[in-house]
Amino acid sequence: MPIVSVKNADHYVWATNCEGWHLAASKNLSVIQERVPKGSCETRHFHKKAEQFFYVLSGIATLEVAGEIHILHPHEGFHIPAGIAHTLSNEHEKDLEFLVVSTPPSHGDRENVPQIRVEP
Repeated sequence: MPIVSVKNADHYVWATNCEGWHLAASKNLSVIQERVPKGSCETRHFHKKAEQFFYVLSGIATLEVAGEIHILHPHEGFHIPAGIAHTLSNEHEKDLEFLVVSTPPSHGDRENVPQIRVEP
């Protein structure tokens, strides 16, 4: 097994200006490092089967989960069970970098739901 990093992992772009690197991908596990620039966010969604754990490496994440806002700072994480609607955004000045660990992998297991406005 080779050592993996953003330098050699499979790379993709999402939402025009956000990036992801697949650090680990198997039938039962997905580990992705992502970068979200200031002002960017993902579409609100849930996963039917996958549970996820978000862990902030740098920057500050705003994570809306089932209508509740959570602010995650570096070296803080949050677990989201399957079936719970959520969205992650970067509402701060610095790029947000984080890990998202999914089991089973979340790709192809996503249902978009309407955005909601929640006051922090």
